[in-house]
Amino acid sequence: MTETWATRWTFILAASGSAIGLGNIWKFPFITGENGGGAFVLVYLLCIAMVGIPIMMSEVLIGRHARHNPITAMGQLARESGASRLWGGVGWMGVLAGIMILSFYSVVAGWSLDYTVELFAGNFNGMSSDEVGVAFGEGLLQDVTKLTIWHTVFMVLTAIVVALGIHKGLENSVKLMMPALFVLLLAMLVYSATQTGHFGQGFNYLFDFDFSKLSWNAVLSAMGHAFFTLSLGMCAIMAYGAYMPKQASIGGTVITVAVLDTLVALIAGLVIFPIVFANGMEPSAGPGLLFVSLTSAFAQLPGGQFVGGVFFLLVSIAALSSSISLIEPSAAWVTERFNMGRVGAVTLLSLIVWVFGIACLLSLNVWSGAEYQLFGMGVFDLFDFLTANIMLPLGGMLIAIFAGWVMKRSVVLNELALKSLVRFNLWRSMVRVISPLAVFVVFVMTLYQKFSGA
Repeated sequence: MTETWATRWTFILAASGSAIGLGNIWKFPFITGENGGGAFVLVYLLCIAMVGIPIMMSEVLIGRHARHNPITAMGQLARESGASRLWGGVGWMGVLAGIMILSFYSVVAGWSLDYTVELFAGNFNGMSSDEVGVAFGEGLLQDVTKLTIWHTVFMVLTAIVVALGIHKGLENSVKLMMPALFVLLLAMLVYSATQTGHFGQGFNYLFDFDFSKLSWNAVLSAMGHAFFTLSLGMCAIMAYGAYMPKQASIGGTVITVAVLDTLVALIAGLVIFPIVFANGMEPSAGPGLLFVSLTSAFAQLPGGQFVGGVFFLLVSIAALSSSISLIEPSAAWVTERFNMGRVGAVTLLSLIVWVFGIACLLSLNVWSGAEYQLFGMGVFDLFDFLTANIMLPLGGMLIAIFAGWVMKRSVVLNELALKSLVRFNLWRSMVRVISPLAVFVVFVMTLYQKFSGA
């Protein structure tokens, strides 16, 4: 693999695009408001520093040093380090996780495409909250044809970008999508600050320090989200790291990505909560915050048809920028392993993801009965649970251990090129002990809560 990103900033835009997704738009603001506002943000930033950044640096340095897809990279570096070839399984798990995530992610992203069109068309105008809820729960989610169409459209868009390659596809797309995302987000922030009349209330909800709400579960939530928001454990960042220019600083670049990701999440909260409060709605509605509460607000606001359309266009761009990173690791492996053209490889993989996606969307309606479930979960929920709670934490933890304990110190030191040994030793301490231990705690506690009913 010889191609590289044109500039360091191209990598930053690509990695930021991978990190910034649906979770930034609704999950982070929601869990922040529920868990103490500013107090939660402080804990989250600490977790980003202790868990997210060190592991992300590990993924990038593995990818850049090997200059191969994640599966080949992990196997090659294991041999180079005199370690077991079983380490190659980390790459396999990451690639498989990306395919599984994209299968249900594309279904949800299809919802945002549908809502973009519906809002611009004015189809929600004047609807009450209950009517919007019915349109989402009993309308969209039960309409197999519509779900299939939008899932297909989103997968086609994703496939086109990835099939065009590193420069024509990934680079050109992130150069267009990420600035557009930032501009739309800032435009929505201006609207929220000047037109809702509740910007102060939204700001306070997000940033007031309420340590009484900062429970152990809140700390676990902060650690988990710090890990998942940076797209760690699925080898997407490793694949992107393989294209990173040698002269670019890994540490400085990763920190920039983490800052941009966090800023987008915070600004999204400042956009969403004033609109929600202005309409007397509940800000802690989970996914319903996006597709029911906010849409209800747009349905009642003057100009809400246009503002809502812009908002869901923003959500769709964020989803697309993430989806291309989910399929890139597997696309890189297929092209290298089988000497297949990129278009053919991406077409094959996209068809596989599309079929899995059909199973996911059917589990929301036709296959929603108990006879179609495993461990009480349909395909959609099962894929979500397996990837978020098992595959990604294990992948991230093993990547940290590999970079900290298995790779030769001289190789890592040369690749990171940190300006002082103190910084290097601090990073190494993090990936050897603190980061994997923190991920392990989240991993165990999440599984315990899931299966104990705690």
